[in-house]
Amino acid sequence: MGTALVTGATAGIGLELAWQLAAANHDLVLVARGADRLESTAHRIRSAAGVQVEVLPADLGVAGGRDAVVARLRSEDRPVGLLVNNAGFGLGQRFVDGDLAREELALEVMVHAVMVLSKAAAEAMVARGRGAILNVSSVAAGTAMGTYAAHKAWVRSFTEGLASELAGTGVTATALCPGLVRTEFHDSAGMDASVWPSIGWVGVEKVAAAGLQAVRRGQVLCTPSVRYAAVATALRHAPRSLVRRFAGASRYRRAVV
Repeated sequence: MGTALVTGATAGIGLELAWQLAAANHDLVLVARGADRLESTAHRIRSAAGVQVEVLPADLGVAGGRDAVVARLRSEDRPVGLLVNNAGFGLGQRFVDGDLAREELALEVMVHAVMVLSKAAAEAMVARGRGAILNVSSVAAGTAMGTYAAHKAWVRSFTEGLASELAGTGVTATALCPGLVRTEFHDSAGMDASVWPSIGWVGVEKVAAAGLQAVRRGQVLCTPSVRYAAVATALRHAPRSLVRRFAGASRYRRAVV
């Protein structure tokens, strides 16, 4: 069924996407920083699904790590037919009094790496006449919750532009825009997830399945769950002053532990 390369593949949405792709008989290239965790994840997937799983330890926050993934995307040895740009993290800090180095790292991982890897994948896929790119954005892209929201807004807009450019090539681009998902994301960022109501959370299995279904349909924007589709629509049409008041930095500050 082809090979899929997934970044941020050892936790959260990336891990669930890897499992669902393996269940659909796709071979995998798993990318993350930690080699031990990558190997453990790969062993479990190989054992359960019987697919080939490569591991590619790489830090997407530095040029060398990005270059290693670009080289794999350009390889014609078991070529990558699906790129999943999922790697990312919550900053867990305010911008004004936060650590600038952490802000810069987030920009490298969630914006620069998405651009660099998407270009490498798109060039290789267009030459073959087939392929797909799935970029993980967020419903937060429509809010005013600091730099994380800004990064995800860039991913969404970039993916829409890429999809338009790829039209007619046999290659597609999809932006997955989930809302609150039950993963280790918030704990890792040191954020208090209790500030959001329990009804707002969506299961990671549903989010991954919706994203992969959107890729198969060639759908450009995918917002899992009816609730979040309605939220995304409201954010697009509401006055930005209202968005800043109810989905702005004040709400984010309450979540930072």
